[in-house]
Amino acid sequence: MSEDVYQRLAKRIDQIPNGFPATESGVERKLLAEMFTPEEAELATTMRLRPEPASEIAGRAGIDAAAALEALHAMAQKGLITRTSTEGEVAFSLRPFVVGFYEAWLPRMDAEFARLVEAYFQETRGGPLGDGLSVHRVIPVDVAIPFEVEVFPYERASDLVEGASSWGVRDCICRVQKSLIGEPCEHPISNCLILGAVEDAFDGSDDIRTVTKEEALDVLREAVEAGLVHSSGNYRRGVHYICNCCTCSCGVLRGIAEFGISNAVAHSSFCAAVDSETCVGCGTCAERCQFGALSVVDGTARIDATRCAGCGLCVTVCPSAALRLERRPEDEIEKPPATIAHWMHERAAARGLSMDDIA
Repeated sequence: MSEDVYQRLAKRIDQIPNGFPATESGVERKLLAEMFTPEEAELATTMRLRPEPASEIAGRAGIDAAAALEALHAMAQKGLITRTSTEGEVAFSLRPFVVGFYEAWLPRMDAEFARLVEAYFQETRGGPLGDGLSVHRVIPVDVAIPFEVEVFPYERASDLVEGASSWGVRDCICRVQKSLIGEPCEHPISNCLILGAVEDAFDGSDDIRTVTKEEALDVLREAVEAGLVHSSGNYRRGVHYICNCCTCSCGVLRGIAEFGISNAVAHSSFCAAVDSETCVGCGTCAERCQFGALSVVDGTARIDATRCAGCGLCVTVCPSAALRLERRPEDEIEKPPATIAHWMHERAAARGLSMDDIA
């Protein structure tokens, strides 16, 4: 029974636009078995992306409504599904694997789970990263953009922080996972920013440490100093997290570095530019770049615009101030979808999925 239900759950989660591709080894079912009990898995196979009361989910699952409500609350407590409350009515909805219930598993991750995650990542060669519209997008470093260049709020990490009502920091699940399999990197771990739309959103959380807005901005500055790339969900409104990523541990950037998935992360609307008269050819920028977009040719920095993600980290270390970010030509800019709902529909279309049964 257990193997059958986890296989059905895996297929259900793969129907979500984010994706959850199957493997020949079945390691994805082992991952799900670590997270869901057989009863929870059975219930989850009947759920949708839109919030529904327990009675509707119970009806489809063919179980008692009170039993379903108890199970759904337990699943929400573990972060496996989403629980919302509107005017006193509680509703539940299905979550994707990434970004979704995998990240919520951070407080419970152990070495065995981390090994399963790595096995899944390797066997699927990056999992769902390159399957359609990019899951993440790069957010440029604020100081890398000249003052006179217009920047939209969704393009500036500090604006996303300023627009939130509460702020939290959690450990980077990617760097925790790599550490647990004996492959830690040198970058700081506690710098994944979570943004809340209401005050005191993270009070009582097991794995999110509440911080002030000023402390959240400090996290961004420290991430830049450590050479980490800002990235977040590939949509413009309702952004609720900012990852600070590296190619050595980050699941998204590893997709580019290890498997050559060019669309694992959407480039920002900017590209690095160099003043050849000012450049001293020191190569500091090339060492800083995580995308292999910079090199030194004949004593001057050269930029491969097709590889440049527009993060701006190179600008922050140039000793001669020869680098800057410039907005790409309009025909090269892919504007992110307006909201995560729009992203879901575009991603589903790119994957050839119908949203009728899952939404």
